[in-house]
Amino acid sequence: MRDRIVQHDNWATPAYIYEPLMEEFDFDFDPCPLFSKIDGLAVEWGNRNFVNPPYSRKLKEGFINKAYQESLNGKLSVMLLPVSTSTKIFHDVIYPNAEIRFVKGRINFLPNGVQSNKYKGGQMDSMVVIFRPRGLV
Repeated sequence: MRDRIVQHDNWATPAYIYEPLMEEFDFDFDPCPLFSKIDGLAVEWGNRNFVNPPYSRKLKEGFINKAYQESLNGKLSVMLLPVSTSTKIFHDVIYPNAEIRFVKGRINFLPNGVQSNKYKGGQMDSMVVIFRPRGLV
């Protein structure tokens, strides 16, 4: 029987990943905050967004498309995503339009936002995908 803790989307980004990105980009909005009831795909995003979306295919792709559209509207979005370079969305949206930084090692995401010795080592490789506003270096 699978442990109930892994059957949800409430996996927090650990500080060792988030804090350097926050220092570099000075985020003003997170459309996917832990335990939030907001629909991050329906709300207005900030000017500098940190996005660690749910990893189910439909939601993940929705957030990738929204981040790209926000970049066309002059907004920055920095996404933390699983590495999946063989997908259509990677080749059609991410690769031609974003900066990609591969994360060394696997991220120890925090189940329900809590440090756990039970879930050491991530299940997949990760990448930081940066959709910059047009003209921003």
